[in-house]
Amino acid sequence: MALELRPNCEFCDVDLPPDSPDARICTYECTFCAACVEHELHDVCPNCGGGFEKRPVRPVREWRPGLSLARRPASTERRSLSYPKDEIAAFSTRIRDIPPAER
Repeated sequence: MALELRPNCEFCDVDLPPDSPDARICTYECTFCAACVEHELHDVCPNCGGGFEKRPVRPVREWRPGLSLARRPASTERRSLSYPKDEIAAFSTRIRDIPPAER
């Protein structure tokens, strides 16, 4: 199963193409831009409470049969926040000082 490469930041809606070095994901593939993760979310996923990692880039070239961006394209379904921004801020403030591995 391939990682779902979501096309946008769920917080600010900036485009995050498959090769974006600014895309961050949580373990559930929630996707945000690096700026929102740092300044708005404080490394707290507003959906699950986990931390974020840099999203890997899917190879454009098919180095192995069937495995490439052309064969397994990025998602085109844009996502948005599941919670209001004020509730997200309170949630982040409550748990951001707990290291992600201990949440």
